[in-house]
Amino acid sequence: MNIKSRTVRVNHLCIHYLSAGPPAGPNQDITLVLLHGGGESALAWRWVMPRLAERFCVLAPDLPGSGKSDLVAGKYVAGWYGSFVADFLDAVQIERAVVIGHSLGGLAALEMALDDRGERVRGLALVDSAGLGRELNPALTLMTLPGLGEWSTLWALTPPGQLQRLGGRASGCFAHPEQVPAEWYLDQFWLGMRPGLFGDQLAVSRSLFDHQGQSEIVLDRLSDLPVPTLIMWGDSDQIIPVAHAHEAARRVRRGQLAIIPDCGHMPHVERPGLFLEALEPFLAKLASASGSRS
Repeated sequence: MNIKSRTVRVNHLCIHYLSAGPPAGPNQDITLVLLHGGGESALAWRWVMPRLAERFCVLAPDLPGSGKSDLVAGKYVAGWYGSFVADFLDAVQIERAVVIGHSLGGLAALEMALDDRGERVRGLALVDSAGLGRELNPALTLMTLPGLGEWSTLWALTPPGQLQRLGGRASGCFAHPEQVPAEWYLDQFWLGMRPGLFGDQLAVSRSLFDHQGQSEIVLDRLSDLPVPTLIMWGDSDQIIPVAHAHEAARRVRRGQLAIIPDCGHMPHVERPGLFLEALEPFLAKLASASGSRS
């Protein structure tokens, strides 16, 4: 499967994205938009994107401040990412899409689905999503302390700091870091080499959580979601507890829950086969419903 690298202008920002599958259009029943998590890029979807693209048009943007997209110099406020996703759809001329979001990307997907442009969302898949509860790995909340985040950003630019960062992310994100594909480590290494990236990511982190945990929470609004929603979670997630998945599933009116066994914070990287086994029946139902209305 040929995955193409593209760019598009979104609100004066140059946004890089990956594209695969048949072209979007009136004969294409569903377009998938994949939103990566914090500290990642669109390449995090490389282990599931080819199979999804066998049937669907699949787009995976580098969110602003990540990957190859423009940095935003810390201009992040509540709801910012949700608005960006809607504007991205405008820029690539997609009227409606199924939005699949991981961690930070899950919060962005939720924000879009819950705002006044939410009718553009056909369905949601939330993968170890942010925004569903206060609890968060304490190591991340330390980044909000004055001075410590800045020092950590500078340290991560040194060779030993880079290695420590890679090891820390792997042990935090995966149940079995030793089994993670080497490409993920290489992606992380090259991300860390981009000037200004860590500063932007620190600004994002401080906009989303404080010393007590997550601060941007939409849990109480989940009953307002009008679309089918699949909540997927690794059962050994050390970043955001799996209890958030169970609580969210109880609140979503048209929700399904899929817990990925023996898996950490990134099921689409660590357990791509199980991830697709959970996701594909959900997408098949959406496609069937879309076909019956056409």
